[in-house]
Amino acid sequence: MSSSLPASKTRSFSTVFLIEMWERFGYYGMAALLVLFMIDRFDFSDSQANLTWGAFAALVYAAPSIGGWIGDQILGTRRTMVLGACVLAVGYLLLALPNDHLHHMYMSLGVIVVGNGLFKANAANLVRRIYEGDDKRLDSAFTIYYMAVNIGSTVSMLVTPWIKEHWGWHAAFAVCCAGMLLAVLNYFVMLRYIAHIGSPPDDVPVRWKHLGAVVAGAVVLGSVTIYVLQHKEIAVACVYAAGVAILGIFGYMLLKCERTERAGLLAALILTLQVILFFVFYQQTSTSLTLFALRNVNPEFSLFGVPLFAWRPAQFQALNPIWIMVLSPLLAVLYARLARSDKDVPVAVKYAIGFASVAAGFFLYALSGRYAVDGRVPSWFMVGGYGLCSLGELLVSGLGLAMIARYVPVRMSGFMMGAYFVATGVSQYLGSVVANLAELPSGEMDALQSLPLYTRLFTGLGWLAAAGSVVAVLLLPLMRRLSQAHLAASYAASEMTVAVVAPTAVK
Repeated sequence: MSSSLPASKTRSFSTVFLIEMWERFGYYGMAALLVLFMIDRFDFSDSQANLTWGAFAALVYAAPSIGGWIGDQILGTRRTMVLGACVLAVGYLLLALPNDHLHHMYMSLGVIVVGNGLFKANAANLVRRIYEGDDKRLDSAFTIYYMAVNIGSTVSMLVTPWIKEHWGWHAAFAVCCAGMLLAVLNYFVMLRYIAHIGSPPDDVPVRWKHLGAVVAGAVVLGSVTIYVLQHKEIAVACVYAAGVAILGIFGYMLLKCERTERAGLLAALILTLQVILFFVFYQQTSTSLTLFALRNVNPEFSLFGVPLFAWRPAQFQALNPIWIMVLSPLLAVLYARLARSDKDVPVAVKYAIGFASVAAGFFLYALSGRYAVDGRVPSWFMVGGYGLCSLGELLVSGLGLAMIARYVPVRMSGFMMGAYFVATGVSQYLGSVVANLAELPSGEMDALQSLPLYTRLFTGLGWLAAAGSVVAVLLLPLMRRLSQAHLAASYAASEMTVAVVAPTAVK
């Protein structure tokens, strides 16, 4: 039995891994195209396309906080995940239909928000439940799980722009739909490996009244999404309201928590605010950096004057997951060596280094303008800039959920995970606002005219990231005290637990 248990967990994990990989294939294939699609098919200005994408991304990131609760309490984690996958397939199918009415696009995006809300949190929750009580293997499992995200996104970001060039926008979106259908098919083919995994509602027959309530709620959420995406003022109000709500959640937790838990919550609040700043930079991938690649990057890669290959503008986004897959194992080995030698680097220090790396990446983008020929910069600058920013992502965003798990009490972790996702959603919209600082004036502009707008934006973002690194360094003494207080409180609590449990064990 003991020897078969790890094999059983591996098969269960492999099932979820493949479902997540195909789901991310569909999502990032769509994400690589959407801003350019809005500009090309609906004549959106840069500003309108960036802000529409930002509002959509904010809702995509915030929705899983609701879907996770539905999985835990209403339908079951496993059922909610596959329901979300089916809804996502419908959303991509709508984009694939040859219907170029603006309302149809908004309706498609509303369906995708609902599907992602149902899917995202519950897929990750299944991984946690597979390895529940096996903490050593849990860290490894989530590392491999993160690789599924990057495998799926890398392939789709390279494939869908190429398909768009040869067969059009709707064919590219149809490939995203096909990816989601493969995820659903994978679920039913391998269902026997995860049929025993899930939350308590998965173990009882479907309560149709509850399912009806979830469907009704999904319709409401989709309708609200459609309305918000069409009204900029409403979108801005929602972002500010979400920001206030996050601060309110932390304030409520600080008031209600035990005194010994306060240091950890304060540390989590400070680090969450830094993550919000980071996602402002991350959002440039789908907005300003994609438009920069469209207008001011030489698509041809060459080495010592020898042409190698050429990329479409949207394909440059694939550099992010490619670098993540290259750097992740290197960092994992480095962390393991530091831990073995008792030289583990605190999360706050990693955040400071991460922001410095992001600053270097944007300064490199800005520097590329000096080497432009006819307004187009060598493509290798994009490779280097994405590499530095991806390192920053691993040091900041990659540790975000681990930070919540480390500093927040277990009884609050689910609630705080939801708040964290909402926070990242807020910063997605703010990042789109920042991207519009390089908005092109009305009328056509050539590469020589647009290049200074982007290099000026990237220089400003470089200085902003540098300021984030300086603030993180200045906060290190405070973070060190909060971390020590948190560890001391955790140690005292564990000692008290041992003192209470030991007599019971003797009895």
